[in-house]
Amino acid sequence: MSPSKTTKSSSKSKISLTNPTIPLNSLILVTGCNGLLASHIADQLLAAGYRVRGTVRNPDKCSYLTSLYSDRHGGPGKFELVEISDVTAPNAWDDAVKGVAGIVHCVGATDLTIQESDNAAKEELEWQVGLLEAAKRAGTVKSFVFTSSAWALWMPDANKKVTLTEQSWNEDAMALARDQNVDPKTKGMAGFMALKTLVEQGVWEWVKREKPGFAFNTILLDTVLGECLDPKNQGIPSTPGMVHWIWENKHMAIIDLMEPQWFVDCVDMAKVYVAALASSPKVDRERLFVFGERYSFEEVARLLGETFPERKEKFGKPQKKGWDQTKVPNKRAEELLKRVGQKKGWTGLEESVRANTESILRLEREGGTGVPQSTYAK
Repeated sequence: MSPSKTTKSSSKSKISLTNPTIPLNSLILVTGCNGLLASHIADQLLAAGYRVRGTVRNPDKCSYLTSLYSDRHGGPGKFELVEISDVTAPNAWDDAVKGVAGIVHCVGATDLTIQESDNAAKEELEWQVGLLEAAKRAGTVKSFVFTSSAWALWMPDANKKVTLTEQSWNEDAMALARDQNVDPKTKGMAGFMALKTLVEQGVWEWVKREKPGFAFNTILLDTVLGECLDPKNQGIPSTPGMVHWIWENKHMAIIDLMEPQWFVDCVDMAKVYVAALASSPKVDRERLFVFGERYSFEEVARLLGETFPERKEKFGKPQKKGWDQTKVPNKRAEELLKRVGQKKGWTGLEESVRANTESILRLEREGGTGVPQSTYAK
């Protein structure tokens, strides 16, 4: 299969909700709000007509978010920052959840070198479940959306034909991570993938056992590419930063570890979160595959060279690894994207790479470190 072509006209439209299950102007909690995912989700929630409370480690360092959202959404008063410096502290979430009608949770482990996945999952679940329990105690929460990962599903391999379902779990990663006969140096990111699997399984076990009164859904995200809202202050964070690496021909050994798989545009991703949280009819107890199109970093580099031929020789050159063959049930998430106003569905790779590149150029114009701030977990 070959890469798909996309048109240069934007497929995005303003978010809109009809008969939302959470009334507009309600307060929504978004955790890790200075990160790539959460900053976009907060932006789309504000655009839809909600108020947002964002958690960060250090509000002083993240005060730019208040100005950013004030400028983008018609003035102050709709967004507030709260400090949670240590998510592992007892009752860390209690004050943050007071009075909120919905929660979008974006905080999780980010250390790709984790080896002891069972121990790491046990530790992480203590504070992940802590937020769920705080939400249940609050009594005001109508809906909770939890961020999981495509790596909780499978280990991408362009040489394999795989069909994923809502019942898929990354058993291969868990088995490899636990195998004492395999040299840890050859396990790659199996430990991190196993951690993501175990944490999502753990939160679902809590939901099935405790039966909270709020709606609960998990978002399964693969690579996210596209616009960064504030490059000067955020840098080019998360996986859009990998496009930046190709642009600067840096860290190519890490790029070459990434198998061809699926991606989703930043804005599309955020809109699906809003739809899962509050669109009508209610979304509840679903694992949502937020996968837009197949991609590879080789194809990303080709698109960069096509758009900027004068810089082509300066770009990094990712290894040729073929094209993903995985079948994924992403129609439900696309249906939710369309439900909140984006009738054309998923944004294509070319448009997302172009938006990603515009953020890189903006960073070069405006200055800034280009190094993203961390959110919480390590």
